[in-house]
Amino acid sequence: MTYQRPEKIQIQNRLQHEPRRFIQVIYGPRQVGKTTLARQVIRDLNIPHSLEAADAVPASDQVWIAQQWENARAKQQLSSETPYLLVIDEVQKIDNWSEQVKAEWDRDTMEERDIRVILLGSSRLMLQQGLTESLAGRFEAMYLGHWSYGEMKEAFGLSPEEYIWYGGYPGAIALKEDEDRWKSYVRDSLLETSISRDILMLTRVDKPALMKRLFEIGSAYSGQVLSFTKVMGQLADAGNTTTLSNYLELLNEAGLLGGLEKYSPNLVRKRSSSPKFMVHNTAIMSGISNETFETLQADHKAWGRWVESAVGAHLLNQSFKDKKISIYYWREGNDEVDFVVEYKKRIIALEVKTSKVGGLSGKNAFVKTYKPEKALVIGTDGIPWEDFLQMDIVSLYS
Repeated sequence: MTYQRPEKIQIQNRLQHEPRRFIQVIYGPRQVGKTTLARQVIRDLNIPHSLEAADAVPASDQVWIAQQWENARAKQQLSSETPYLLVIDEVQKIDNWSEQVKAEWDRDTMEERDIRVILLGSSRLMLQQGLTESLAGRFEAMYLGHWSYGEMKEAFGLSPEEYIWYGGYPGAIALKEDEDRWKSYVRDSLLETSISRDILMLTRVDKPALMKRLFEIGSAYSGQVLSFTKVMGQLADAGNTTTLSNYLELLNEAGLLGGLEKYSPNLVRKRSSSPKFMVHNTAIMSGISNETFETLQADHKAWGRWVESAVGAHLLNQSFKDKKISIYYWREGNDEVDFVVEYKKRIIALEVKTSKVGGLSGKNAFVKTYKPEKALVIGTDGIPWEDFLQMDIVSLYS
């Protein structure tokens, strides 16, 4: 049986039992299974439907969406069944798509036509391109993130160590027996495509080469705190800290690379802090590195950084799904805490350890200063990291 993500049942229940009509928006990084999820929903609901992709449609096309809607209306009239389900994939590729969707949706509402709609998009950027304004009150959004260790284990039988290296890209895992081919697929089909199609096609970026270089450096330094000033020293192209900060935010919204802020009760201090780079998926680190699975496991320091990045990616993905979760790091002098999780103004400190070496002075200093609800160790002498990567973060607050 094909693995089905938990979100599938939630979407089916909404479409079947929700008393009001609404547009279901499903968005998230490239190749995490959004289209597959929609196909599974269609198959199991067994209702009349259309699934159309805007991939090859010119961005300036002003009638394509209306044409797909008219086709759906015509098909619904031919069938005695109701409702009818219209799924549009890669909808953000069409200019002013949200205005077009609003016009068709409102027409159906006025004519009391029951056409249910699912919109699929490859980036949270689509929400910032008019969705919240044009379709206010008409949609519900669901973030479909990178696959967790629990999902990759259930679907593909990955060991914890394999997940640290291969990460949560289900489409690439079939190539894991040929590591060079796997790396090429991740770099060319996932990372390059995500940047070129999910960022550069949707947003004005004056210096694409600079943003790509920032992505490479930030991914290579995942799990480490670097000031933008230091990053600029490694960039051949000229830029400023504001430009780099904006580019990092675009990479974060695309589900590729984030920059955690330093924890502080003071908002200004948070925003002025140097970022802690954090990939959303450890496959990104592995795909661009010179390491192999074998050499990584043999290098304890590097392995520890990959494990910490896997923990950080797990936290980031959950914070994208639940807006009440915020992720930070903390550092003061020589004291540091890997992650600070804030949920409804309640904080928990998390320290990742993969060896017996090194103390917990940073955790102890943070506890003394901020008195968090909990201060936990993940790894050695704490919660096993392979268990933590299967946990719902909110459960830590119970």
